[in-house]
Amino acid sequence: MKRTGLFLGLLLAVPAMAGTSPKAAEGAVPQISGQYVESRNADVYTGPCIASSEVNIVGQEAVLAWHVDRGSWGNVTLNGLSIVAVVRASSTIGDEYANPLPVRAKLIVDSNADAKQRAALINFVQEQAGALLSNIIAVEALPIQLVTGQAHGTLDLKAGDEVHLATRAIDDDDMFCHNESVYYPPLAANLTHAMPAISTESAYSGSELGINWRESGRRGSFVGTFAL
Repeated sequence: MKRTGLFLGLLLAVPAMAGTSPKAAEGAVPQISGQYVESRNADVYTGPCIASSEVNIVGQEAVLAWHVDRGSWGNVTLNGLSIVAVVRASSTIGDEYANPLPVRAKLIVDSNADAKQRAALINFVQEQAGALLSNIIAVEALPIQLVTGQAHGTLDLKAGDEVHLATRAIDDDDMFCHNESVYYPPLAANLTHAMPAISTESAYSGSELGINWRESGRRGSFVGTFAL
C-alpha cells in the first residue's frame, strides 16, 4: 500500500500541506509571503520500489527554511528575513503507520533580525510546521543566505557553517521506478507552490541533535513559495 502521510497530516492539524492557502486562492493581498525550501533524508519524489526500502531506515531528518520576501507576523515586519528549522523525528516523517513524535528541532534565526523579529519568525514557523516544531531544543542566530538560481528548481541555502542545501530540477535520468510521484507531501502549511527537486547537497553539521549528515543526489527536496 502506498504511504501518503495521512497520519502526519492529522497529527500536524494544518491545512493541506501542498495546497494553496485560502487567502492566496481568493486573490487577497497576503499578510506574509516568500520562498520555501525543504530537504529530507528520504526520497519525497519516488515510487514504491524505493520508498518501501527506505521507510523506517531513513527519513527521520529534515531541514525546512522560509525566506520572507515581504510581510509581517504579529504586527512585526519581517521583510527580507529568513529562518531555518532542522528536525530529527523518531521515525520516517510522513509514514502513516508510525508516529514521528517525539521530535527534536533546532531553529536557526536570521542574524539580521532583532529580538522582536526573531520571536515573530519563531512563532510563524511553529504555526506552519505544527507538531514538528513542538519541541525546540536550541535556537541560534546565524547569517542565512537563500539564492534562487536562474534555472528552474535551482536554489542554494546556507545558514552559517551549519546548514547547506542546494537543489536542481528533476529530469528523466532521475527516474528509477518509472512510476514516480510525490510520495511524501511537503511538511509546511500555506504553500502556494511546491515542486520536488534533487538535493545536489544537503548537509547539517550542528551539535544539538546528536547527528550530522552530508549527502547529494537524493530526490528529497521541495522548492516552493508560501503566502497567507
